[in-house]
Amino acid sequence: MSIQSDMEAKLKTALSPERLEVINESHLHAGHHHLESGHEAVFDGAGETHFRVRIVAPSFAGMSRVERHRAVNALLAGELKAGVHALAIEPAAPGEKTRW
Repeated sequence: MSIQSDMEAKLKTALSPERLEVINESHLHAGHHHLESGHEAVFDGAGETHFRVRIVAPSFAGMSRVERHRAVNALLAGELKAGVHALAIEPAAPGEKTRW
């Protein structure tokens, strides 16, 4: 199972979203510099390291933007510790306008 699939499964199970997109954006970061084992390296864009999560879930109703981000980060803490380098989160409650 891929990291992306694991993330999707966790978010679906915990939040029962009306809408969910987990987008692997790793390829967009090819050529970026980062630290790897204490040394500067150039990222080749391969793998599953940078993601965007677009999610509309009823449980987000009444929550602040920060609370929504914390909820998603908590659910995906294992992936973040295991090598997901960046996670962009676009949360919304049903009925809220989204840019996507």
